[in-house]
Amino acid sequence: MGKDEASEYEIRDRAAWIRMDCPENRNALSTTLLGELSRHLQAAMDDPDVRVIVLTGSDGVFCAGADLKSRGSGIADGASDNAFVAILRQMREGPKPVICAVNGHAFGGGIGLIAAADIAIAVHGAKFAFSEVRLGVIPAIISVVVLPKLGEHQAMRLFLTGERFSATEALGYGLLHRVVEQQNLENAVRAEIDAIAKGAPNAVAAAKRLVREIPELAPDEAYVSAAEKIAELFASPEAAEGLAAFAQKRPPSWVERDGDET
Repeated sequence: MGKDEASEYEIRDRAAWIRMDCPENRNALSTTLLGELSRHLQAAMDDPDVRVIVLTGSDGVFCAGADLKSRGSGIADGASDNAFVAILRQMREGPKPVICAVNGHAFGGGIGLIAAADIAIAVHGAKFAFSEVRLGVIPAIISVVVLPKLGEHQAMRLFLTGERFSATEALGYGLLHRVVEQQNLENAVRAEIDAIAKGAPNAVAAAKRLVREIPELAPDEAYVSAAEKIAELFASPEAAEGLAAFAQKRPPSWVERDGDET
């Protein structure tokens, strides 16, 4: 396990676990933490043995959002050098699935991290809020990743009021995939990791891109793009191995390598 000033990075089997660890400011997104998160995310994306990235917090808190003591430095910077924007893009556009293991409360930018992830699981006691308006600002940057999850209808009320909402409500809003008891969080995340690892690495990356890209295209363009993608994948070595494994009733090579069973 590698421990930086504000975070931890650990490889467990097929997953890179990134833990925000700044209990003194409730894992607020300081310049230091943002720099470490970006470095850890890139290391995990570049590691061929990592199939999934897990982002979580420490001491019962996921992330308090912007570092108010530094007036939001790192989040409130300009678009060309905004460290937070770069992290949201790494999570959302990077080739490997990112799971947020929401171990506690998440506010403002912390919800942005959750919305940028591909899968989000939270504990029952977690609370959420877009409290920016109560501080005289708005959830501007995170709206890019939050609005596709919440939609205008729910986001409008939550952005305007800044009121807290529960994990169960966040699940209903589409921000989370599952809500579990605190003691079951790690097992729930491991189940997702194991399920993803059964898929071919390149196909998993392509599936992630598909979900991100297709909704942004007009229908005619979407069909053309989808047809090109499926033709390319059917002609790939991974597909040849997957189809051969299916016909021979055996696990494909990537499952054998990872030690899974079908």
